[in-house]
Amino acid sequence: MNPEAQALYEDMKIHLGKFVPDFELYYKAEIAVEINALKKERNAVILGHNYMEPVLFYSIPDFKGDSLDLSRKAATTDKDVIVFCGVKFMAETAKILNPSKTVLLPAEKAGCSLAESITAEDVRALKRKYPGVPVVTYVNTYADVKAESDICCTSGNAIAVVESLKSDTVIFLPDKYLAGNVARETGKHIIFPSISPSPIIASSGGEMRKGDEENLLDVQLIGWNGRCEVHEKFTVEDIRAVRKQFPDVAVLTHPECPPEVVAEADYSGSTNAMIKFVQQSNAPHFLVLTECSMGDNIAAANPEKDLLRLCMVRCPHMNMITMENVRDSLLHNRQVIEVPEEIRVRAFQAVDRMIKIG
Repeated sequence: MNPEAQALYEDMKIHLGKFVPDFELYYKAEIAVEINALKKERNAVILGHNYMEPVLFYSIPDFKGDSLDLSRKAATTDKDVIVFCGVKFMAETAKILNPSKTVLLPAEKAGCSLAESITAEDVRALKRKYPGVPVVTYVNTYADVKAESDICCTSGNAIAVVESLKSDTVIFLPDKYLAGNVARETGKHIIFPSISPSPIIASSGGEMRKGDEENLLDVQLIGWNGRCEVHEKFTVEDIRAVRKQFPDVAVLTHPECPPEVVAEADYSGSTNAMIKFVQQSNAPHFLVLTECSMGDNIAAANPEKDLLRLCMVRCPHMNMITMENVRDSLLHNRQVIEVPEEIRVRAFQAVDRMIKIG
């Protein structure tokens, strides 16, 4: 093993020795050396989302974080090539902010259940149904959907974005549960309509009930029925079962979890916010209800903390990003992300407004 690979191996061993076998660390360290050489050769920057597998997370990214944090980094980079270790909507956001740069997504089909849940035509139909109502779109959407929006948001700034509009009614897309949690935190009434005459009415807690058009007079948030296929799996029963064994556990949830799960937890926030909570809290145990690899990454960064394991499922899309295909992406210039300029310009406005709110 050459000196650079040896140094990478030793660093990963410090963080990941409890999680990853030695032979895998040796193998990945060699690949990391190849990636670093290609990165220098191509004047590239690598962005790594918090959901990346631990060996990738602790080796090759120049910057790590959540969607908002990485959007900021993408907006200010001076590199020629951006390699986004995340999913397609994230790479599209980087391209929206950097039209002159080459943006690469290492895996061809790294999608997102939330992004797939809504189309640009769906947004246009909602705007026809509710004319003049501003549209907030979660960053977990594709570029053409962002282009139909007034402003984007992340899980960390969703409430601030909604409040910034100073509008009695807001369309909030596409995450049903994030919208329900925003409604719960702000006391707003919410509906989840189909594009049809009879909407489904929900209380501020997000429980749906049927109603008629007269109830729209009291609507303050108009949602959509998209869901994250990872976070929707966590339940109140999961939390109560863990609390029965560990009564003093601090339970952290992502706002993409169902509102009743968030209400049962001690804290809810973006991935970066959950990381900071664990770092700053003196709780004897932590249960982090989010994507499995992020739980491992937090545990690796905080060996003195007791993080309990409740790994329901890895995000199948994030799981497609590997060190091998990051190397191949730089080597063969794939998968190149393109956004049509007429869509990019409109989407930029929504993303830029999000970044300025912070």
